[in-house]
Amino acid sequence: MELREALSQITAIRAQIARTETFRGYRAATVGFSGLMALAGAALQAVWIPQPAEHVGAYLALWIGAAAVSVLVCGAEMAVRSYRATSPLTRQLTLLAVEQFLPCVVAGGLLTYAMATFATQSLWMLPGLWAIVFSLGVFASCRLLPRQIFWVGTYYLVAGIAVLALARAEAAFSPWAMAATFGVGQMLAAAILYFTLERIDEKR
Repeated sequence: MELREALSQITAIRAQIARTETFRGYRAATVGFSGLMALAGAALQAVWIPQPAEHVGAYLALWIGAAAVSVLVCGAEMAVRSYRATSPLTRQLTLLAVEQFLPCVVAGGLLTYAMATFATQSLWMLPGLWAIVFSLGVFASCRLLPRQIFWVGTYYLVAGIAVLALARAEAAFSPWAMAATFGVGQMLAAAILYFTLERIDEKR
């Protein structure tokens, strides 16, 4: 009985330590890659889908595909780093980071499905709603990341509201709305991760 209680206390202590540690599983290169995917997606849309309001299916396929590739690349890099880690704390931090960010990914996916299936007349709102939902994931992850990441979440929130307010109807499907939101946002996040974590680690 005492051994079981001791093991439970150790597990609780590890969980508490994990919540106070800085997570280093998000890397500037992979986060920056997702920003480049957004910029590339905007360029492809401008060429291949010049009238996105008339081809919403192609528009959704393009951006869902870009998001899926970005998530897979970031997830694969996190999984490899976690697998190679010798410290159980690193693995626990990785799981905690996934737990904090995954709800916004699931919510964004379900929101997209619901609107594409039952509220097609409101699909113009999706780019702004995607940014707002993403901002919630960033805010949820702030406890594990450098405090400057708070401004990335703020950027996504403000950008999402701006897209909803200013880019109405067909203008909301503009490729540059996605480029300015997710391209710039992810590049900003990559720069913060590099200068607050990776550059400091390189100097040690």
